[in-house]
Amino acid sequence: MRVTQSAMLSPRLSAECAQLGQLLARLRIARAVKQADAALRSGISRNTAYRLEKGDPGVALGQVLRYLDAIAPGCTLLELLAERDPALITLRMREKTQRVRDMTAAELEEIDF
Repeated sequence: MRVTQSAMLSPRLSAECAQLGQLLARLRIARAVKQADAALRSGISRNTAYRLEKGDPGVALGQVLRYLDAIAPGCTLLELLAERDPALITLRMREKTQRVRDMTAAELEEIDF
């Protein structure tokens, strides 16, 4: 009888798997690596890479580590979880920047003193 891994996990552990997948996807995007290229470099199928980034708990740990090494050679799982990679920091900073709109004439007049 086949049992899915997600059915065996508590909601907290499922959330952790999803968070790991999101971090891997963000790192891949921050380093401008296509998902297909990362899958090819790590020796896994593109479908497995997709499942990994979606937080599928059925993906083997070795595949996760190979995928991480294909995206960011030398980066450890601990560094990924701490989000210490320079590409992730740069991506976070880019996401924080917001465009500032010009003030209307009425708003300028209101603060004019």
